[in-house]
Amino acid sequence: MKKKTIAILGSTGSIGTSTLEIIKKSNQFKVKLLFANKNYVKIINQIKVFKPSIIVVSDENTFLKVKKKYQNKSIVVLNNINLVQKHLSKIDVTVSAIPGIVGLEPTVLFTKISRKILLANKEAIICGWNLIKKNSIKYKTNLIPIDSEHFSINMLLKNYSNDQIEKIYITASGGPFLNLKLNKFKNIKPREAIKHPKWNMGKKISVDSATLMNKVLEITEALKLFPFSLKQYEIVIHPNSLIHAIIKLKNGTSLFLHHFPDMKIPIGNALLEDFNYGNFFKLKNKTHNGIQSLDFFTVDKKRFPSVGLIPEMNRQNSSAIIINAANEIFVDEFLKNNIDFNEIVSYLKLVLRDKSYIKTSNLSSDSIKNIYMIDDWARTTAYKIIERKKIN
Repeated sequence: MKKKTIAILGSTGSIGTSTLEIIKKSNQFKVKLLFANKNYVKIINQIKVFKPSIIVVSDENTFLKVKKKYQNKSIVVLNNINLVQKHLSKIDVTVSAIPGIVGLEPTVLFTKISRKILLANKEAIICGWNLIKKNSIKYKTNLIPIDSEHFSINMLLKNYSNDQIEKIYITASGGPFLNLKLNKFKNIKPREAIKHPKWNMGKKISVDSATLMNKVLEITEALKLFPFSLKQYEIVIHPNSLIHAIIKLKNGTSLFLHHFPDMKIPIGNALLEDFNYGNFFKLKNKTHNGIQSLDFFTVDKKRFPSVGLIPEMNRQNSSAIIINAANEIFVDEFLKNNIDFNEIVSYLKLVLRDKSYIKTSNLSSDSIKNIYMIDDWARTTAYKIIERKKIN
């Protein structure tokens, strides 16, 4: 059987490494391209194991080290994603897993040259969906979401028409502070916020889970991927993290997809038609085979004030770009101990009150240039708010 070619954007992150683990065990893919940032040890190890034809390294210092090590080898070492098309005309599958807005341009580029894209970068979808969708239609690229929630929605919707759907619930674990007393939130430390009770994730997304901003972003992402109205979506707290989405039908029945909190499950199912998780990996908990009590709770808006941003997130052309960018800054500043945990959301609300917000949020997001301009305004405004607070 001829192996399919695959590119992994964000190969050293959790999604990228999980994908490579599946690829290694399946023996159905030839890794054509890896895109990474600055984890030199992981990059070198991945090159040795998977022997890609092209490696793109965005961090300048790491790129120079990798370039020097492989200067006399057949592998092409690049530090600019836009140079890829000189070396790669078409590829079977791309996994888009570069976190943050920096993943937008590579994702847009690969919609032109990839037959199928597995989307794990919510920021690329939120900020650049118009470009991604336009290219996917033009170049006949199949888009498959692999975030656990959107993967579940996609699976659940397959056998139903849109007019049969009454409501879509996206579940949230509630993060590490689901039961913490509200008066203790002001003392939350970064080391506590990044300890997710169920998932093994990066620092930024772990903080987003703690504030529930990850679900604010996921609702916006779902609105791009699936054509339903905002009022049909709702967040529900599910601490077990075993149900990732629920579809309520108009006929009175509801459906849900159950799987362990392991991203290899949506990735594997999206990659392979014959994926068998039990054969690929040792099950973490065999005692109940995944059957246990399932708990669901409504969202406490005092505990998670971020959910109040959902309407504004989807009001103007580019509101989502602004809120996403400002959130990245405030989370980063919290992780650096420069602002308090509670200030992440309260500062986001201050961005929305800026005198230039309405004008900027109404700008078109139909070009990467515009998206970056809007993103830059949001980041600059976020830093100004932090500085004003320091002075006061």
